[in-house]
Amino acid sequence: MLNPNVPAWFEIPTENLDRAQKFYETVLAQPLVRQNFAGSDIAILRGGDKPNSSGALVTGEVQPTVHGSIVYIGVDNLAPVLDRVDKHGGDTLLPRTALPAGMGYYAQFRDCEGNRVGLWSPV
Repeated sequence: MLNPNVPAWFEIPTENLDRAQKFYETVLAQPLVRQNFAGSDIAILRGGDKPNSSGALVTGEVQPTVHGSIVYIGVDNLAPVLDRVDKHGGDTLLPRTALPAGMGYYAQFRDCEGNRVGLWSPV
């Protein structure tokens, strides 16, 4: 069943899918699933068994940018993820920042392709 008003899918643009897949697999410490979809190769970020919780790295007519929508990926702990970002070709743009009323923490980074991506953690 779908969760109304929750994004069902996201796509992160890449110029080099192999490079981006290696970056995200290292940073998120999980494998991505490579697949050909409608004639294009994509690398899927699995969201577990929850509906509306996955997306993919894509190539094509899309272009990486730090300007525009920001996708936030949930992680258990921001510190090790941001450390891997900085060590593997990305840059921390916004360090771990507390959200109000115990809503957790967030951060933002620029990936190896030039996209601004967010992270969220409950602790």
